[in-house]
Amino acid sequence: MGLSIGLVGLPNVGKSTTFNALTKAQNAESANYPFCTIEPNKAVVPVPDERLEALAKIVKPERIQYSTIDFVDIAGLVKGASKGEGLGNKFLSNIRETEVILHIVRCFEDDNVVHVEGSIDPIRDVEIIEQELLFADLDAVQKRIDMLGKKARGNDKDAKAQLVIAEELILHIAENNPVSTFAGIDSEEFLAINKDLRLLTSKEIMYGANVDESGLEEDNKYVQALKAYASERNSEVIKLCAKVEEEMVDFDDEEREEMLADLGVTESGLDQIIRKGFHKLGLMSYFTAGVKEVRAWTIRQNTTAPKAAAVIHNDFEKGFIRAEVIAYNDFITFGGESGAKEAGKSRLEGKEYIVQDGDVMHFRFNV
Repeated sequence: MGLSIGLVGLPNVGKSTTFNALTKAQNAESANYPFCTIEPNKAVVPVPDERLEALAKIVKPERIQYSTIDFVDIAGLVKGASKGEGLGNKFLSNIRETEVILHIVRCFEDDNVVHVEGSIDPIRDVEIIEQELLFADLDAVQKRIDMLGKKARGNDKDAKAQLVIAEELILHIAENNPVSTFAGIDSEEFLAINKDLRLLTSKEIMYGANVDESGLEEDNKYVQALKAYASERNSEVIKLCAKVEEEMVDFDDEEREEMLADLGVTESGLDQIIRKGFHKLGLMSYFTAGVKEVRAWTIRQNTTAPKAAAVIHNDFEKGFIRAEVIAYNDFITFGGESGAKEAGKSRLEGKEYIVQDGDVMHFRFNV
């Protein structure tokens, strides 16, 4: 099951426009009507990382390879989705397969762009979606309770333990609380339940506040309201103008920087989404740097050296001997591998070493 971020929201809030800009492929149809997206569009997006360019200036490789992140554009949800409205059950199952939710919320006024609810109200829109996610979780947990009850009556010890947690959980959800705030979320019983159910409100949420050009420099009242709402839930709001981001798809770096400066912002909203989404997924990068290629390799945080080596090839883990490691800052400061070694900044690490973000690594192995 891949690690991915699902774009959700009401119909016609800018999800597919955002997705087009993210992928730089424009292969997701975007139009001014509900349910434009039916089948989920999937794409693999490179993660911007200035460290790779810095490494390349020293090593001068033939190519640069970035880490990547998967995005899924899921069709717009509507009120009643948990009961099947608007093909809701199908769309909810698509969300279930993702790890993090990026909730695109419309935060601009435009009489020419239809809103499915007839007016602009980001908090109402967010609550519609999140209520449907809660209803779906309530239904899923109730079904699991019914199943566990049958097993518990047959003296299944694991089922009995899980049933206690499931009954506490359903009460928690019934009071309009997301699963992510459930007190028993770290228990073995909950983890066993959620391994199959992949409860929707247990996932981390980022909010994408889709504004018009005038809303990029200063937060309008809609963005302010969304940020206040998100702050109460320890969630993050990333502001973007999906229309502008899509326009910049074919710009070179200089043109993008110039346009962003004209709009009064220093970083693309999409770059923030990719970078922060990568972190939300619990991912990080280590580097290999050679004349053929400077490359970022994606691993989970707190990964050991042998497991990190396996990302390159399974044989690297099987025959792992040692890892030669240079911290990124040392590699840059001392002008590359030779300079870092001369300065005593290269070290050998064994099987227990926890790889750090930005480590420049070379693996010794024997198969």
